[in-house]
Amino acid sequence: MSFIRAYTRPKVFGLTVLAGLVLGALTGFLAKQTGQTWLVATLTKIGGVFTDLLQLTVIPLVFTAIVVGITSLRRLGGSRTAARLGGKTLLWFAITSLVAVLIGLAIGIVFKPGSGVQVTPSESALNKLATRDTGSWSAFFDSLVPSNLFSAFTEGRVLQVVFISLLIGFAAYAIGERAAPFVALTRSAFDLVQKVVGWIILLAPLGVFGLIGSAFATYGNSFVKPLFSLIAAVYAGALLVLFVVYPLLLKFVGGVSPVTFFAKAWTAIQFAFVSRSSGATLPLSRQTAANLGVDADYASFAVPLGTTTKMDGCAAVYPAVATIFIANLFGIQLGVGQYLLIIAVAVFGAIATAGTTGWFTMLTLTLGAVNLPPEVIATGVAVVYAIDPILDMVRTATNVAGQITVPVLVARGEGLIDDEVLNAPSAPPLLDGPEPAREPVPA
Repeated sequence: MSFIRAYTRPKVFGLTVLAGLVLGALTGFLAKQTGQTWLVATLTKIGGVFTDLLQLTVIPLVFTAIVVGITSLRRLGGSRTAARLGGKTLLWFAITSLVAVLIGLAIGIVFKPGSGVQVTPSESALNKLATRDTGSWSAFFDSLVPSNLFSAFTEGRVLQVVFISLLIGFAAYAIGERAAPFVALTRSAFDLVQKVVGWIILLAPLGVFGLIGSAFATYGNSFVKPLFSLIAAVYAGALLVLFVVYPLLLKFVGGVSPVTFFAKAWTAIQFAFVSRSSGATLPLSRQTAANLGVDADYASFAVPLGTTTKMDGCAAVYPAVATIFIANLFGIQLGVGQYLLIIAVAVFGAIATAGTTGWFTMLTLTLGAVNLPPEVIATGVAVVYAIDPILDMVRTATNVAGQITVPVLVARGEGLIDDEVLNAPSAPPLLDGPEPAREPVPA
């Protein structure tokens, strides 16, 4: 057996990634304690190159996956079937976002993170964040439609790429056979990008080593200790959604054993945790849904859509907890009306988080909605920015788990789950051959 085949076995690959995480944490801690700047720089460079490789694939992945996903719906029936599937998917996105934000609010109200905390943000954080566009509904709509088709891709504007992808995907769906050559080309491009991502995933243990090591070497007690209440609250909320809410929905709505779900989804969730990118995890999420028995064509539509609009970690749990934390930090008492606004923004504003700076957009959108003073928003966001990579790991893992869970729930209700595939063992996504084949579903 070749080294690659042995390396990509589920247990071997999982243990290798875990070893990279543990060694990275120990190395980062050692670098921090001994002041070895060269070691910190090395860890940062390793993690940075891995992240850059992942980000390189995000834009082509989002475009090709959404176009392929929309046109794939034709095989499942006519336009009414596509509309019903799309409507149910969005409804479940909203329902799970509602549950997630309620959990975030409950944890924030009960445990009061930020109360009695005194911390001053660094000047560099204030200056860096001052150059970013804060989240607002007007800014969202202004940035939705690109003035130039190609600038959306070259400048990496994910939200605009999503808008273009939806337009082109629905246009290709509408004209049918005349778009077949374009759809075939796009599908081939998607397969090519997935292959590249598969190669990048093989570097995951090394990437994990650098990313975790850099985090441990960079963030010392000066910020972690005073902000521990925020870290604990965000992790508690996200883990409740990840290990309680989703398993209950999977068991009682989707008819899927949580054990089976996590056995097949763990590689994608783990990869999301260390990469901090739902977009880069998209091919793994899509194939994981297929490995769970979800019809491949529906998975090709629902998972890419969820990757850009379904973010229970970044858009529900985190803004709720962080808003309460910042309010407590400045001694501001939030009222019932403001809590309702937090819920509304979480349910209806998730699409504004599309892109790599989604947490910033969603948090500032929420803070603005509850009408906190501008100076409080600026200072509060700069404070939480200091530990954002630590928070982003669990946020992204929760996002990805939700992006896989919802297609399973909808597919079960629509009869689009193959239980034989669901219960069959499968290798980690993209590491050992293509996704399972599907028999045609009658229209």
